[in-house]
Amino acid sequence: SNIGCSVIISQFFGAKKYEKMKTAVSTTLISSIAISIFLTIFGLIFSRKMMTVVNTPEDIFYLGDLYLRIYIGGFLFLFLYNVCTGIFNSLGDSKTPLIFLIGSSVGNVVLDYIFVAVYGMGVAGVAWATFIAQSIAGMLSFAVIAWRIKNIKTEKSYKLFSADMLARISYVAVPSILQQSFVSVGNIFIQRLINGFGYQVMAGYSAAIKLNTFSITSFSTLANGLSSFSAQNIGAKKPERVNRGFRAGIILAVIVAIPFFTLFFFCGGSMISVFTSEKSADVIGTGVDFLRIVSPFYFVILVKLMADSVLRGSGAMIPFMITTFSDLLIRVVLAYIFSAHFGAVGIWLSWPVGWTVATIISVVFYCGGCWKKHIV
Repeated sequence: SNIGCSVIISQFFGAKKYEKMKTAVSTTLISSIAISIFLTIFGLIFSRKMMTVVNTPEDIFYLGDLYLRIYIGGFLFLFLYNVCTGIFNSLGDSKTPLIFLIGSSVGNVVLDYIFVAVYGMGVAGVAWATFIAQSIAGMLSFAVIAWRIKNIKTEKSYKLFSADMLARISYVAVPSILQQSFVSVGNIFIQRLINGFGYQVMAGYSAAIKLNTFSITSFSTLANGLSSFSAQNIGAKKPERVNRGFRAGIILAVIVAIPFFTLFFFCGGSMISVFTSEKSADVIGTGVDFLRIVSPFYFVILVKLMADSVLRGSGAMIPFMITTFSDLLIRVVLAYIFSAHFGAVGIWLSWPVGWTVATIISVVFYCGGCWKKHIV
């Protein structure tokens, strides 16, 4: 819903249709609150089942389930923060959500220390620290958005909730939600495969994937900004600015990718050591193998993410879904095929292949101009 609302609100904002923009904002907030409540109930009921599905070792099952339940309890505030971040970006304000994010992160670290080091709450303390930090960030984001929207003057009144607007937002949001859902499901299959190689491979992968996720999240954040930028200019009927934004987005992403690649490829062992308490050669070696295989292809996947952001910003969701699912499907299938021949390294090899094929498809869609058909 974050991306769906961001695209639609950006288009209305660019076209200066402020009544519809307000309706889109309120409709998004109401529907997101309803969805978050449903997911919270679902997650609390089935948390143990989800832990079982991914073959969670028995010795950490209880603590894992405890952490997961507390984390799920904060879904409402997490949803609020994410949706409000999308709205902020739609209005051209990326500073406010950054301030909230920094405050939440710092607060999380401080609370981690208090709950774990001072009160000895262990895993529960870490979970409650995250819950409280996210809750404060979510409520503050919601309050600021409500104040901002109220102060935007419109000639006509707007609807608090619109089924038609929800359908329009859903057209963009549902493919994005399905993308994240299928990625999560795909990761479950990959995690299950990795778990079969034993604790040391699990530990090495766990540390490496944290580093990888940090870099990919950085590229995705740039892509989300480009998505809003593209939507605003599509709403304003300025496609030439979309092309310039795409090129600028790639340049920025490359600049961000260079230090990640350099650190991960040449200093992988040191980086892995920071994110794991296990110092065995097998654990470190597993993480280093993953980073050295995957990190050179950051310069490939960033192109896909930028092209996808234009497709999504224009509302060209079928091409967007094709590129996303082709990447995921190829990675999951090849992980199982390659691992049968090359062991755990075969799983890591599936990333570059999936990214490369999906990037080619995405660039073909972008260059084909399908996104321009959505300019009205």
